[in-house]
Parts: sequence; structure tokens; C-alpha cells
Amino acid sequence: MTETPSVLFLCVHNAGRSQMAAGFLRHLGGEGINVMSGGSEPASSVNPSAVEAMAEKGIDIADQEPKPWTDETVGIADVIVSMGCGDACPVLPGKRYVDWDLDDPAGKGVDAVRPIRDDIEQRVRALMADLDVEPKDA
Repeated sequence: MTETPSVLFLCVHNAGRSQMAAGFLRHLGGEGINVMSGGSEPASSVNPSAVEAMAEKGIDIADQEPKPWTDETVGIADVIVSMGCGDACPVLPGKRYVDWDLDDPAGKGVDAVRPIRDDIEQRVRALMADLDVEPKDA
């Protein structure tokens, strides 16, 4: 593990789950952690329901763009959190992998996305505790 841990969140479209997780970790971790996200088949834009649900928590992910994961981002990540990308997610020896089984918010309204968002927040906070990164709101 590096002095400032790096976390890479991966899902299929990099438009919902991974963007919300990255948003929470950036917001809560500040300078204490490096945050990246990517997808195996990136969408054209971030899920508007995810953007709205995160805005309700005071976190703006509207400026984010879905992007593919790269060998470089996988290589520098200390922890790789996969969220439903299955066999498409990269696997490199010596990396720490965590798989979060989460509903896909694709095509869902904000009412259906809120519980997914809240689940992700709790998982991000637990990951931060595991990495000894103090949340900024603590």
C-alpha cells in the first residue's frame, strides 16, 4: 500500500455505481486518498438519477464523464473495487480486490437510486476505515 492509497472503482458503464462511489470517496477522503473510476463499456454520460441522488448529499458528480479503465489506472491502484463487471474487470497479481454486489441504477429513477447510493456510502466509509483514512466529516 502506498502512503496515499489509491482506489479504483470499476463497473460496466462507469455511469452510476462507480461514479457515486468515487464521488463519496473524493468528498470524504479529500487529499488523503487518490480516487479513480472506469468501466468496461463506458456509457456516453453519467446517469442523471445518480447525479441527482448525489446532489441530495451535497456531492456534485455532474462534471464527471464515463471512461474506460486503463492498464495504467489498474497498475497504480492499491485497491480495486468491482461492481458488477464480472469477467470484464481486470485482474492483476498482487492487487487487493473487493467485489461489491450492488443493484445497477441504470434506467431507474432517483427514488430507486437513493437506497443504492446509501449502500455505497456505507461501503465507502467502511473501506476508508479499513484503509485508515479519516473521513473529512468525522
